[in-house]
Amino acid sequence: MKGNIGEWSEIYTFMKLLADGKLYAADANLEKIESIFYPILKIIREENNVKLIYVRNSMIRIAEEDEIITLKEEKVENFQKTARQLLSYLKESKGRSFEFPDIELFLNSIMCKDLKSKSNNKKDITIVIHDPNTGFEPTLGFSIKSQLGSPSTLLNPGKPTNFLFKINNLTLTDEQVQEINNISTKSKIKDRVNKIFSLGGRLEFSGIENPTFKSNLQLIDSNLPFILSELLTLFFRGEGRTLLELIQKIIDDNPCDFVNPNEQPFYEYKIKKLLLDIALGMTPTKTWTGIYDATGGYIIVKKSGEILSYHIYNLNEFQNYLLNNTKLDSPSSTRYEYGKIYKDTDELYFKLNLQIRFIS
Repeated sequence: MKGNIGEWSEIYTFMKLLADGKLYAADANLEKIESIFYPILKIIREENNVKLIYVRNSMIRIAEEDEIITLKEEKVENFQKTARQLLSYLKESKGRSFEFPDIELFLNSIMCKDLKSKSNNKKDITIVIHDPNTGFEPTLGFSIKSQLGSPSTLLNPGKPTNFLFKINNLTLTDEQVQEINNISTKSKIKDRVNKIFSLGGRLEFSGIENPTFKSNLQLIDSNLPFILSELLTLFFRGEGRTLLELIQKIIDDNPCDFVNPNEQPFYEYKIKKLLLDIALGMTPTKTWTGIYDATGGYIIVKKSGEILSYHIYNLNEFQNYLLNNTKLDSPSSTRYEYGKIYKDTDELYFKLNLQIRFIS
């Protein structure tokens, strides 16, 4: 088995949750809420197109989907020991991809052959919990994010996340266009944008490269494409980096002309809803219907190895966490083909790319 920090973190989460038997909730600052936790009854994994059920009691019982036949039983202590060992390996690991033969040996013994969940959505782990609020035992899918490695992305970049802008109030010769496009400083995209503004130009939002992404944003809120274009412009002009900083700036500018934006959180509310929908299911290229893939919520592996969750019951804390801990970032302009002036029917245009990354 060979995998990166994120993939091994999924296995760590699987083993530690079975070992601990509880999934604790987190507050908006990612601190454990001692009084809120969900007892774990089972974890469901798919191995070679067969669903395996890991039932937690005094032992971990491994059974097939119908749970009639027990395939194997394993001591809880062995899950605890292996999870601790894997955590120590992950804290010490350098590079992009790793193998841990002794961990793989244990995983093979519990019929676990794959690191990553077999899923095309945002569900990384499927857990059956006891819900103390209702007495029910729902089967819930959670997305897993790990802080053990580099900050992960919330919204992955790609050509579909390119925003298109028309350059207004500015006429440039071909030589001037080439001069601006040739700016190759470390912050070249920001420097190109600021050069356009220093010459008297302005960026007017024109559209989004992928129509599905535009429609998905409009489903969440009809103003979102425009609001995000304003946040992108501010970011690439160097006016802020974190979403908190950029939202405060856009509140001051109030480009949507909302009434009393300092008293009623128009911009903050809409961005929080966007972050939540991205976290639980929305992707740029798949038509979004508002149905969450991660029906349970989010699980976060902290740098300490502690595992905490944001469940559907504490969405306010989850949204605040997402807003407080995300920033815009600038991915490869060559790979995603943005950041250069180009002509379309004798008009000048410029593309900026939207990527949302966790701060830590």
